[in-house]
Amino acid sequence: MRRPRTGEAEGEDVSVTGIGVRQAVTLSAVVRRYGRGDGQVPALRGVDCAFARGSFTAVMGPSGSGKSTLLQCAAGLDRPTSGRVFIGDTDIGALSETELTELRRERIGFVFQSFNLMPSLTARKNVALPMRLAGRSPSRAQVDAALQQVGLADRGGHRPAELSGGQQQRVAIARALISSPDVLFADEPTGALDTTTGRAVLALLRSVVDHAGQTVVMVTHDPVAASWADRVLFLSDGAVHGELTGPTVASVSEHLARLGG
Repeated sequence: MRRPRTGEAEGEDVSVTGIGVRQAVTLSAVVRRYGRGDGQVPALRGVDCAFARGSFTAVMGPSGSGKSTLLQCAAGLDRPTSGRVFIGDTDIGALSETELTELRRERIGFVFQSFNLMPSLTARKNVALPMRLAGRSPSRAQVDAALQQVGLADRGGHRPAELSGGQQQRVAIARALISSPDVLFADEPTGALDTTTGRAVLALLRSVVDHAGQTVVMVTHDPVAASWADRVLFLSDGAVHGELTGPTVASVSEHLARLGG
């Protein structure tokens, strides 16, 4: 797990990070409402936050706090009602649907709780699929290198049904990383896994930050999972309610308890 930097207290409660020039993702005054008229339900209420390049951030909060909505808006899967979202210095709100699709394929990786692998395709073909959909043909060496990165060099010819849950999630991570995205978004990536397998997946996510310089933003409800991150961003009722740097299981649990999580 990541240890605090010099001069930084473990579990320190700090204010929300400001917008900076080295951010992989920035949300500025993001509002997201669902429904129409008097029936509108606010999911995000003017969220300002940023995720630094080469960092690992966990997003947490009580049920209904807006975690998944924040992830979807940050990743360009959902457009905010108002406010702006940047991937690097690109304002994704200014992009057409076609341009946004291209940006997601080239600069964003996704990992979901349910793996979302194609059951009829081998691990190797699943990993290559996003690039093929983008009109690019990754080499066998590229695909095998991605599988080797997640410890599955010898499983390329296996279909999802022939792999364990943890192996399927690692295939999903390889698929997300093959295009060297600016940021990897993970939505409850260990939610369907047992404790030991989940720990291995978290170690892999930690490794791609520490050794490959990737940016990871992970939604989780689990304080143990969050303790692998550099910081934890807390949401409550669609708004940011502080963050922790150098999180520990105890400090995350304490903060969640104060939020009613």
